Amino acid sequence: MKFALPKIILTSVLAVLAGTSFAQTASNPMDIIPDVMPFDVPYGSPIGLDKAEALINAVIGESKRRNWKMNVAVVDSGGNLVSFKRMDGAQYASIQIAEHKARTAVRFRRETKLLEDAIQKFAYISTLDDVIASRGGIPLVVDGKIVGALGCSGGTGSQDEAVCKFGAAQLSK
Repeated sequence: MKFALPKIILTSVLAVLAGTSFAQTASNPMDIIPDVMPFDVPYGSPIGLDKAEALINAVIGESKRRNWKMNVAVVDSGGNLVSFKRMDGAQYASIQIAEHKARTAVRFRRETKLLEDAIQKFAYISTLDDVIASRGGIPLVVDGKIVGALGCSGGTGSQDEAVCKFGAAQLSK
């Protein structure tokens, strides 16, 4: 005969072991009020064409090294397209997706992977305008201010994210 704890007791025990109260685990996580605004990164002067193209070229170089065919977009701090390149053989559908990822990253001031994670937990994310909940969009930050964003599309989400992060890391060089 198996011993089974009632669900409420089991949930309470697990909550205590995790260091939280049962009330916190039972309530809607959206009801928690943070002390500070998340992702409160100010916008800065928009990224220029030369820097945007240097980042795109870095992404393309890394993508070629891995034999991945990518579409790469850079938008400015207002979400406007600064530069775009499509590698030979990259899928056509990813042209708009790359730009959309970059635009979402700059407008929501966070990596699009965080939106991908959030949509799995909070369905309301899908109700927000102009969201793409797919990794591969990275805000570009200089001196603590967002100057634009980089968006990559053409591979799997993890491939898009990897080359996008590689490109964003070149900003500080």
